[in-house]
Amino acid sequence: MDTASQLNDESQAFLDALPELAEGETFVFACNESVPCFNRCCAELTLPLTPYDVLRLRRHMNNIDSEVFLQTYAEVRTFPETGFPLPLLKMQEGPGAPCPFVTPGGCSLYEDRPGACRTYPLGRGTKMGENGTVVERFFIVREDHCRGFDEGKRRTAREWLADQGLEAYNASNDRYMRLMAMVKASGKPISSRMATMCVLAFYQLDKFRDFLTKMQVPDKVELSDERRAALMEQDEALLDFAFDWVELVLFGQCPTLRRRK
Repeated sequence: MDTASQLNDESQAFLDALPELAEGETFVFACNESVPCFNRCCAELTLPLTPYDVLRLRRHMNNIDSEVFLQTYAEVRTFPETGFPLPLLKMQEGPGAPCPFVTPGGCSLYEDRPGACRTYPLGRGTKMGENGTVVERFFIVREDHCRGFDEGKRRTAREWLADQGLEAYNASNDRYMRLMAMVKASGKPISSRMATMCVLAFYQLDKFRDFLTKMQVPDKVELSDERRAALMEQDEALLDFAFDWVELVLFGQCPTLRRRK
């Protein structure tokens, strides 16, 4: 079994074993330097990086070249059922295998930390509903070493997500999940060539923007002047376009992007 397949199986088994948090149910949690286990959860991680995670991390790092970022901080695998890229954050070598961004004072890029770090201690499971909406389930991740449950404000899952600034993360991640669900439903993983293109489109936005210009892609699809300008200037708009463009290439149609006649 390869790493990505094992990760999928282990992640699902892990979620299934956790206590589910019902709608409106609350929990208590706080994490800061006064908690005895501070930084313990920032080591020995198997942490997938979503396209939006990488967007935010690279921006925090003064828009580091995307190829340098992936080579330095990630190990790119694939989701076995879909063929889509799966970058995993590289832990540092040495005792404890800590996250490359953790310091004695906490996360060095806290305001742009990955969505999985923001969501903790919740686990968020998603699937596509029959009407195309995202169905969410929430779980409490309670590790033996964690003392964060000993104090803090009582919140529901939705209050926690709002407090941790997860709206943009989840919206983008759900868009990626929807695209993978469509490919999975087709029963045929994407080709290795298309997977390489997905790495470019989703995880190398600086180079994807250059690709669009060189190949004159914006001239080949129907785009408003506002959206055309935005995708050349704003990474969020470019990533949104990337999801639409890959869907159009894979399936020949996309409700929010059409080929120019």
